[in-house]
Amino acid sequence: METTHSNEESKGFYKLTWLQRIGFGSGDLAQNLIYQTICMYLLFFYTNIYGLDPGDAAMMFLVVRLIDVLWDPLVGTYVDKHNPKLGKYRAYLVLAGIPLTGLAILCFWNGFSGSLLYAYVTYVGLSMLYTLINVPYGALNSSLTRDTNEITILTSVRMFMANCGGLAVSAGVPILVAILAAQSELPLEMALFMGLGSLPSFIFMPLVPSIKRAVGKKNMFYIFLSVAILGMMMLYAISKFMDMKENMTLIYIAQFIKSTGVIVATGYMWALIPEVISYGEFTTGKRISGIVNALTGIFFKAGMALGGVVPGFVLAWTGYQAAAEEASTLPTDPSAWFYTMLLYALVGLALLVFCFSQCKERVVMDEKEMENVKVSDLWTEFLRNRPLRVIALFFITAFAMMSVGNAAGAYYMNDLEAQTPMAQEGILWLVCVIPAILLLLAMYIISKYELDDTTIDKINKEIEARNK
Repeated sequence: METTHSNEESKGFYKLTWLQRIGFGSGDLAQNLIYQTICMYLLFFYTNIYGLDPGDAAMMFLVVRLIDVLWDPLVGTYVDKHNPKLGKYRAYLVLAGIPLTGLAILCFWNGFSGSLLYAYVTYVGLSMLYTLINVPYGALNSSLTRDTNEITILTSVRMFMANCGGLAVSAGVPILVAILAAQSELPLEMALFMGLGSLPSFIFMPLVPSIKRAVGKKNMFYIFLSVAILGMMMLYAISKFMDMKENMTLIYIAQFIKSTGVIVATGYMWALIPEVISYGEFTTGKRISGIVNALTGIFFKAGMALGGVVPGFVLAWTGYQAAAEEASTLPTDPSAWFYTMLLYALVGLALLVFCFSQCKERVVMDEKEMENVKVSDLWTEFLRNRPLRVIALFFITAFAMMSVGNAAGAYYMNDLEAQTPMAQEGILWLVCVIPAILLLLAMYIISKYELDDTTIDKINKEIEARNK
């Protein structure tokens, strides 16, 4: 048995310790502490505190994502062609993590209040540095082992910890900002509602490997995407036809149901990336993990572009106006927001360093393969790798759904009743209707994915036999 286990490891099917799994997952926890704060609250900060027009903020979010489309392929190619002394992929957790921390803090600084130029400079810089961490971090997943069961466990741990970060941001930010602003009444209802966006992960993500074995990969997606849509329908009906203040328990139940479906479906999708990397290696002989993760970066940022633009434009179109300070649930004290981001960013940096210390790449391309990597490989791989194209479309719709819903949540629980009926309807569409439409599209897209576990195991074993 020991000999068999050793032989399997020599072929790239490494077993990881729990410290390694947690160490890898801490990288996603760190990124969520920093970037989820940006995704959930930066638009609110820009419109209600910094003083930007919602339309200007929406256009800036679009411009930043367009820059990412040009930047991500360059990062992916660079990562695949180079092998830093600190580690082919893990080195960037530290090298890019330090400046990322600084720019995240500066995004929430009100020193140039109302300056669109300052907002552009800090947000563009932050997004570029986030790519410089996220692309190689994504490649780490497929470089630690080829074992599909191990990757499923690794992804479950990763997404569990990512949602720890999401919970700390969604529920923690409103409370911490209120404390730092010396607000007499804490926004507990908002914190609970936003926190329910991450809470189901602690129940269901550890069960994902068992659920997948019981119902299959595709069926798991169908089930949980349907659950998310059901929760969105409930949330819309309760908010539209009932008094919110008197039915908060129903609001929380609907939010929990919605979040359960979203978390499992969007959490497990990251386990598909190592599969399409192995499929590409099987068909071409090159394991271009960095480029594939750069492509997925483009995909999810394209979704975030849609998700980032839509809320700002909907708010502007429906006549949203920032509520007066006394009517706002969230404090508008700029210093409180700045120090909140400072704390989250510094904790995130410490976690990136911990992730760096626990991850070691063991399944990577050799020197000869690195020399042949070109930027054009990105589009060549996209055109010839059909499963990758399916994942591309799924990522776009999933991240568009999450970005729309996350950005709208702060408005939904902050001053919904203070808005005009038109603006209220716009916020409800952002929280419920538009995300539900995107999930229906995602369900159709994932039905076209063709790599089951048996096929992937066969592909990986043939790759290792070929390499030997």
